[in-house]
Parts: sequence; C-alpha cells; structure tokens
Amino acid sequence: MPSRRDMPRQADIARIAGVSQATVSVVLGGRSGVRMAESTRRRVLEVAENLGYVPHPVATRLASARSNMLGLYTFRATFPMEVADSYYPILVGVEEEAAALGQDLILFTGLSGAEASGEAAIRRTRVADGCLFFGRHVPEEPIAKLVDSGFPLVYIGRREELGGRIPYVGADYVAASAEVATRLAGLGHRNLLYVREADEAPSSADRERGLRQAAPDARIVRLDGPALTTDTVRGWLADGVTAIVVEETDTGAAYSAVRRALDAAGLSTPDDLSLAVLGRPPGDEPVSGFDIPRREMGRRAVRLLVDLITETETTPQQLLRCPPVAGTTAGPAPERDHA
Repeated sequence: MPSRRDMPRQADIARIAGVSQATVSVVLGGRSGVRMAESTRRRVLEVAENLGYVPHPVATRLASARSNMLGLYTFRATFPMEVADSYYPILVGVEEEAAALGQDLILFTGLSGAEASGEAAIRRTRVADGCLFFGRHVPEEPIAKLVDSGFPLVYIGRREELGGRIPYVGADYVAASAEVATRLAGLGHRNLLYVREADEAPSSADRERGLRQAAPDARIVRLDGPALTTDTVRGWLADGVTAIVVEETDTGAAYSAVRRALDAAGLSTPDDLSLAVLGRPPGDEPVSGFDIPRREMGRRAVRLLVDLITETETTPQQLLRCPPVAGTTAGPAPERDHA
C-alpha cells in the first residue's frame, strides 16, 4: 500500500493543473461565491480524479464547519458484530441511517474496562462532527466535558445522569414492563417473582419500576452469580409463585440462569409455571415479553445527532414504544394460586 507520503496532495494537483494551490483548495472545498472560470474548475477536478486524490478528513474538518463524519463509541474492546448480540441490530440501524443521510461513520474501538471510560479515550471522538455512545453506564466526568463544550452527542438508551442533560434515544421499558405484568394478571397470576441482575443501570431501574406499577407485590430477586439451583426454583413454586419474570440485559445472564434451572428441575412452561422476559432472550425461543426496537433506535439516534449537529429544532430525549410479544411461555395461573 502507498504510504501517506506517496499519496497525491493539493500541491501536486496545482502543479499539474497549472493553477495555484489556493485555487485547488477553493475547488475541492466546494466553496461558493468565488469567481472562477468553469474551465479551470473542471481542469482541477479532472486532475484530482486522475491522481486519486482523497482529502484528509481531519484537514477537511479544520477547513470547514463539518466533515460529515459521525463517531460511534462503545465501551467494549470490540464491536458486537454477531447477529445474536443484542447490540447488533442497533449497529445495523445506525449504518442504514448514516448511509441514507450521507454520513460516514468512525468506529472507536480498541479499549476496554477503565481505559474505555477515560477522558483521553473519549476525547478522541472530537475528530467527528458528533458521536453516538452506547453502554449500560455513563462515565460522567469525560461525558460532562463534552456536553459542557457543546460537542453534539447522543446516547443510545435512556440516560438520567448529568441532571438529565444527555440527549438520547431509548426504549420505553417502564410502559412495556407494566404491560407484561398486566397481561400476567389478566391470566390470573397474583404471585409474581422478578429475577434481575445485581448491576444497576437506568434500563434495569425502568424495567423494575414498570413491573412494580402493575404488580406492586411482586417479589424481587437479584442474582448473586451466573447460576440458580434447582432447589431454589422448586422453593419458589412451593411458596406459591406461578409466574417468573426475568430482566433482559446485554449479557443475558438472568434469563440464561433461570432457563437452565427450570430445565434442570424438569419444569415446563407454561404448564408448571409461566415465564416472561422484559425484552427478548437470546435465541429463537418464543418467550412471552416484548420487542425492543433496537434497529429503529439506531436509526433515530443518527437522525437526532445530525439534527443536533446542524442545530435543527428537535426533541433531544426520545423514547420508543416496545411492542408486546405474546409468546408461548405464559398461560393461565394454575389452581394453586387461588388456594
């Protein structure tokens, strides 16, 4: 591959076209209002095309207000490109909308853990016109500096940090979770148990809040590890639990633990008890719950970011409805619930 030193520069175009470098800059920068012979403009463009000239993105940004480049930052060492990954449809939506709006994407990768949340790592996003972020947590100090400086950014997922100043596109987990609990109540379930991970995030808090709105007496169990014992699950049934509701997260830990324990105990859904997920579990099992419009979240996030960059009037915090999924794992409560 040719080195950067071997790549054509504006000075090369000027020399071959027989014009000044300032003229080349005007033509390639698309600046209007500058008087120039059309033959000169065509000659510069023809030479640039023949040489395969590509403007340096950072130089272009310094020379103009925008580069038409959007950043995409995840707090993981590698981007989630597996189709089964919960983040994958978000990336598909982001790519689709960026292409539709004529925007290029810069993927910020290569860091993990504390390094990914550090100020130096996040400051790299300034090479773009604005940046999309997604992850369960917000590194408040470096993100606050971006917000305070006026740098356009959008989080994918509802955020409440920094006093509610972070623009976002998220899913309405409160309403969707309440709807799941209401459907279970309609099937006669009065003794619900909610299994969630120990980690705290706005998406987790929203799910629990929605569930409690519709089922205030539901018992909450926070997993202390990746596994549940069969004795624990059988104990829940002995206590009168007829429906288990599980939190969905990007790790899928809670659902996987519950499903393994149910299978190991020889319990079937919905015959022995009902099972619902506040979201969609990994795999193709038709579990009752709701869909998360991740692809549309990615698309909306791009549109919101472009609106912020172009200072277009917009709604900086948006929640999308999560359509219900009936599934086959929730059924009428067994008679023991009414004993």
